[in-house]
Amino acid sequence: MASRKPRIIPYRPLALLILTSLFTGCAGGKLPAGETGERGLGNGWEAESVLALEYARNFRVDYFAGGYKLITLSEGSRFLVVPEGSQAPGGIDGDIRILRQPLGNIYLAATSAMGLFDALESLDRISLSGTDRDGWYIENARKAMDEGRILFAGKYSKPDYELILARECALAIESTMINHTPETREKLEELGVPVLVEQSSSEKHPLGRTEWIKLYGALLNREELAEQLFRRQAEYLESLSDLENTGKGVAFFYISSSGSAIVRKSGDYVTKMIELAGGRYIFRDLGDPEKATSTLAMEMEAFYAAARDADFIIYNSTIDGGVSTLAELVEKNGLLADFRAVKEGNVWCTDRNLYQETTQLGLMIRDIHEMLISGEEPEDMNFIFRLR
Repeated sequence: MASRKPRIIPYRPLALLILTSLFTGCAGGKLPAGETGERGLGNGWEAESVLALEYARNFRVDYFAGGYKLITLSEGSRFLVVPEGSQAPGGIDGDIRILRQPLGNIYLAATSAMGLFDALESLDRISLSGTDRDGWYIENARKAMDEGRILFAGKYSKPDYELILARECALAIESTMINHTPETREKLEELGVPVLVEQSSSEKHPLGRTEWIKLYGALLNREELAEQLFRRQAEYLESLSDLENTGKGVAFFYISSSGSAIVRKSGDYVTKMIELAGGRYIFRDLGDPEKATSTLAMEMEAFYAAARDADFIIYNSTIDGGVSTLAELVEKNGLLADFRAVKEGNVWCTDRNLYQETTQLGLMIRDIHEMLISGEEPEDMNFIFRLR
């Protein structure tokens, strides 16, 4: 693929109006810095440009003279990336955390970000993981842990503080789960470790999650590669831009150990992928849109009543290890035998971890589209396979 430079938007009044609208409704009413050019860093510096985003709504990157970058998250956190060999400017706002390049010794507790670091050829910047070796589906992450290049430093809620200090951790990247244990974040910051809460899971559009690769590209000075990787996934989606909705209903779920059907909330990124692929998620208004959780548990009787006539089933193997045959699926609950998709053989299963493969969501949308329009299993499927 030809080299493609990241799009940087110079500050102009019209651009500022557009960018302001992108963050309308951010958590707590907090809006990113630099929107009017008045707040900036608090020391009089003014940004020269801003990183162009197409789908992501939960971060922005402002560029200043001398290679300084201000990363702002929608919940209000701000991080100033200081170029190698440069000093942090004086007089900046007290809430801004300083990150010095080259950025390394990262404690990564947000699983969705590992694939992005891997794609950016930057796993060497991660030295500590909040997920143990067997929890990774990304082969390069497993290999790095096997070789001791990445060490397990405890899960997000119980990190190994002594190991984090011993490795001189420069940044902790956490998922929004850290909000359930605020004392952990406070302790890390008390120890001098900045905490960046990864919010790609809150993006409404699937490619909004993928576009977070641009944030990490900015952290690592790999903006151009990040743009290329994002563009590749965007092109998969653009190839389906003229697609009409097939009207075919799709159920996406797995059966929990307690026997409940765990389904996606209407409007989350998985259901959006189904719609972009030309399908129809079977639940129209399921779940509270104001709550952060993306899944819901349904009793099987209620799930049966709502989903038995779905044209297609995609069984999510990410959590429970999955199934390999229709018989194994029906063993989970006998009611499934009466589902239309089971009777007609339109049952598919994920075979890769969607939550860790955030760089490939455009390809996943294409797979779902092929599932909807193909009578037989296509040869070039990447994420799902038909159960027989």
